[in-house]
Amino acid sequence: METRPDINRDLDDFTLSRVPMGARYSWLSVAMQRFGQLSCLSQFMVGALLGYGMTFKDAFLALTLGAVILEIVSIFVGIAGQREGMSTAMLARWTGFGQHGSSLLSLVIAISLVGWFAVQNAIFASGMQSLAGGLPFWGWALACGLAVTLVVTFGFSAMAWLAYVTVPAFMVLAGWSIASALMTHSLQSLVNSAAPGPSLSLTAGATMVAGSFIIGAVVTPDMSRFNRSAFDVVRQTVVSITFGEYLVGLIGVLLAHAVGSADVVKIIVTTTSFVGIIILVASTAKINDWNLYSASLGVVNFFQNVFGVAISRTTATLVIGSCGTLLSLWGGLQQFTGFLIVLGVAIPPVGGIMIVDYFVLRRQRALLDRSAIRGAVPDTSEAWNLPGLVSWAVGFLTGFYISAGIPSINALCAAGFSYWLIQGFLAPCCAKLTSRNA
Repeated sequence: METRPDINRDLDDFTLSRVPMGARYSWLSVAMQRFGQLSCLSQFMVGALLGYGMTFKDAFLALTLGAVILEIVSIFVGIAGQREGMSTAMLARWTGFGQHGSSLLSLVIAISLVGWFAVQNAIFASGMQSLAGGLPFWGWALACGLAVTLVVTFGFSAMAWLAYVTVPAFMVLAGWSIASALMTHSLQSLVNSAAPGPSLSLTAGATMVAGSFIIGAVVTPDMSRFNRSAFDVVRQTVVSITFGEYLVGLIGVLLAHAVGSADVVKIIVTTTSFVGIIILVASTAKINDWNLYSASLGVVNFFQNVFGVAISRTTATLVIGSCGTLLSLWGGLQQFTGFLIVLGVAIPPVGGIMIVDYFVLRRQRALLDRSAIRGAVPDTSEAWNLPGLVSWAVGFLTGFYISAGIPSINALCAAGFSYWLIQGFLAPCCAKLTSRNA
């Protein structure tokens, strides 16, 4: 396990600046973090739902399609984050959104991820209350929420250590689960068996896979800014997402076939006893630390842009982590989940706009390159970028109203195409006409 002394001293993790090369990590350290995001209760649930409604072959195809989509998005936005050494919220200033547009994006990301932090924390608390007892629901919620908040205050380095604990534990659980199932079922019979539940289409399955992690894919720069090269981003993404989706997803598929249920708790209890549940629920902390970490980066960017106040990342983490923990105690949290799902449609379009601006139009690349030589962020940025905001709205409306295909990917592609059309063609044409009339 690597350590970076300069990061340990600077707990703000270069929130409003570039991450210098001397403070970056090997691809394996970052890959462990990414795999940790996929080895959690929610991803295991996706695999179980696929297995309950699909044959093994169809579930494999759905996982493959979903994983490829996630990898493409993660690699492109991840390389941009690695090259510039900036978080998603910071990078957005120079990739289609402008200063105030990135503030709005930061607020959306923060609200969404703090909300999901509360949801995941409530799942953890409910699971621990039913399994271990000892504390009431609110006690477990406070204990877990504040523990994760404490880890995140110490930044990327501490979160890497958490990954080195939870990821191996989850892999042991996965091996134990499938080994137990194979003691009473042959692998061939599970692979060839019919779906035990109502049929699920390939499109619906791929939508579940891609949609379950698309927000994590779009905010990849928060993580990839600690990578040393673009190749590190590629191999970390391919290894962690492919291995994560197939390991977690396919084991969930096989166990759903073996048990004849999509109930994750029933599956784990049947195959590994209560110890497995404790490991599985505890692994939820690994994705929750990134929910809180990315939210804190967004909050810092928001306050710096809107109010001109440079609050520390540790302060932001403590405040919003405490708020998220208290929110997890709210009895109406399930009603709030619907709002989070709607809000989540607003984040995928961001990836399309950033990719088109950074790799296709390259509007601010010269400015970014000049500042990179100094190891600083650019001194100036546009206040607003209207084509970016319009395209963001187009992507959101597309994802919200068009249910055919994969809504989150529809939103991302619609936003990217709209931005390419407006910023790349319509805006220059309007500028030429204006100059002629003048």
